[in-house]
Amino acid sequence: MWSKIPSLFRNKYFLALIIVLVWLIFFDTHSIIQQWRMNRQLRELRQEREFYLEEIKRDSTALHKLTSDPEELERFAREQYLMKKQGEDVFVIIEDE
Repeated sequence: MWSKIPSLFRNKYFLALIIVLVWLIFFDTHSIIQQWRMNRQLRELRQEREFYLEEIKRDSTALHKLTSDPEELERFAREQYLMKKQGEDVFVIIEDE
């Protein structure tokens, strides 16, 4: 029976190499599959970080405008909180999607 098996598969070093590779790919705590998942998650987290940094920059700019320009503050109050001056009428138009 041993004569039918190629000599490469009977080599103890080759068998040990195969066992180690299978262990590293599937069973180890730092397996290749786990590394791939962690790299994908890291890419997603970096994208989220960039998104939030842009949002912070945009909000900081808007906050600076609101605190330094009274006309901008008045425009924001009218648009967001439907505030009005004495004697004005406000018409709210709701757009259907």
